[in-house]
Amino acid sequence: MARHGFWALLLCVAVLSLMPTDYLPPQVFSLWDKAQHALGFMALALLGLRAYPRHPWQVLAGLLVFGGAIELAQAATDWRHGEWADWLADAVGLAAGLALARRPLARAA
Repeated sequence: MARHGFWALLLCVAVLSLMPTDYLPPQVFSLWDKAQHALGFMALALLGLRAYPRHPWQVLAGLLVFGGAIELAQAATDWRHGEWADWLADAVGLAAGLALARRPLARAA
């Protein structure tokens, strides 16, 4: 189930990242741009690490490459702008996702 969720979220991030901003609902996407990147990639990291627990570094490296590819693809469009600061925000999100995934679960007493 985690693998399906991971790939579905990856597809959603790709589509939303390349869609013209005029088509995105403002009430959902009104957060600060860098926070959106960090939160999205944190969620991708959490799902990816759960889906592929034996390959954590491959998951994280692949997601970092994916984030860079999105920025390059955005730069190639007339309606979006690729920014390396967004890629850095993606990396921050990946680090946060890794930290949360490695955190031991609290046990109920």
